[in-house]
Amino acid sequence: MAPKVLISDKLSDTAVQIFRDRGLDVTFEPDLGKDKDALLAAIPEFDGLAIRSATKVTDKILDAASSLKVIGRAGIGVDNVDIRGATARGVIVMNTPFGNAVTTAEHAISLMLALARQIPLANQSTQEGKWEKSRFMGVEITAKTLGLIGCGNIGSIVAERAIGLKMKVIAYDPFLSPERAVQLGVEKVELDELLRRADFISLHTPLTDKTRGILGADAINKTKPGVRIINCARGGLIDEVVLKVALESGHVAGAALDVFEEEPARDNALFGMENMICTPHLGAATREAQENVAIQVAEQISDYLLTGAVSNALNMPSITAEEAPRLKPFVALAEQLGSFAGQLTSTSLKKVAIEYAGDVAEMNTNALTSAALAGLMRPLLSEVNMVSAPAMAEERGIAVDETRQTKRGAYDSYIRLTVQTELQERSVAGTVFSDGKPRIIQIKGVNIEAELGPHMLYVTNEDKPGFIGALGSLLGEADVNIATFNLGRSDKGGDAICLVEVDGGIPQKVLNRIEALPHVVQAKALEF
Repeated sequence: MAPKVLISDKLSDTAVQIFRDRGLDVTFEPDLGKDKDALLAAIPEFDGLAIRSATKVTDKILDAASSLKVIGRAGIGVDNVDIRGATARGVIVMNTPFGNAVTTAEHAISLMLALARQIPLANQSTQEGKWEKSRFMGVEITAKTLGLIGCGNIGSIVAERAIGLKMKVIAYDPFLSPERAVQLGVEKVELDELLRRADFISLHTPLTDKTRGILGADAINKTKPGVRIINCARGGLIDEVVLKVALESGHVAGAALDVFEEEPARDNALFGMENMICTPHLGAATREAQENVAIQVAEQISDYLLTGAVSNALNMPSITAEEAPRLKPFVALAEQLGSFAGQLTSTSLKKVAIEYAGDVAEMNTNALTSAALAGLMRPLLSEVNMVSAPAMAEERGIAVDETRQTKRGAYDSYIRLTVQTELQERSVAGTVFSDGKPRIIQIKGVNIEAELGPHMLYVTNEDKPGFIGALGSLLGEADVNIATFNLGRSDKGGDAICLVEVDGGIPQKVLNRIEALPHVVQAKALEF
């Protein structure tokens, strides 16, 4: 029996035909995603689900999807998919990360120009029979400074277009190397400097815990008076209440938003303001972009259901069916090593060195390197996956060096990840034991053996008496339960590391108290 695929959102007819031509049983119901009950009733019989943004793949939908193997999102963002729930049920989630980059960049440029010359309001006024020529005094963009918050695939295209319009472009992006910035013709700056200098600010970063509200009260207060702000990236990057106040005061001269905290945005405090331009998430809304992402998602879903090939998966490595059983635990280890380093990195990455020793060095290390890079960049770029991670690293000028060696020490297989930033170098190493579980075995040259759980506490400290008791007491007082407790030190009385698995997240106020303990250098909550 042919695999069955449901298309529950509007998708190009070309995509439908690709499924049919390749022998899949496809059902095209473009409005089904808007009807939760109907989708819930239909989903159990399908092996694949192709969607855009209207369909919400919730935990309830996944519970009902007893046959579902793969979800394909025609586009970049997967905010409408419960990825963790899909992963727990063995459902692969794919996206099409590069199909609409040009279209989104062009929309950002269009909004910037419309904002500079007040085109929407002037159009409305003129069509109402008014001739308010003096009312709509605009500004030139030539020689103005455009500040990009995020300079990846889309941001770099915006930079190229803006430079062509004779603008000065500055960019804040922790993953943008100085060399890549020079190649793009942009000046790499820290966020505060960008806020202080930019005449226009355009956001091109994913929505993560670190970027949510990146333009909040503190940031907007630091901007140049008269700044104009454009957001075609993700709702939630800007505090809309703060933006409204800044628009009313005139500190922000104008804003153009294509995305909102709540979508569909049918009622928003920003609506109706004269210095505000709003569009209904049109960043990817061109015929070319929709055709591109539709074709890509149809091909990716078909390939997986027919051959087992995986492309652009956010929750599964791109490896062949033959390689999977042997590589699986090492993929998990590589991603954990990357995630460990990524969560501790706050400055720009310059180089990543990955050393494979022993049996693992004879395996397909491409997937392992991709997994490590995905884990490394995901804390700031949530939508990065194993396929897109190498390209994103290259875009940002991050050098990736991979070496292989024979057996190292007592371990049959060994992976060491070394991250070099503008300020420091950090390394973390691990192995897979006979039980198939990944282990951390070394951090910054300090030997320590630990299995990583969902919630970890990482502490660096001086090796002095009383530290362990003080930390245990503090966690107990804060009602934080310890699952495992692992220690390592460079030498007696020297640098020491403590890696603790706890049964839940650690509040920031508890971390602050830990950092205030005698002999503690750093305390960080990590999530895996």
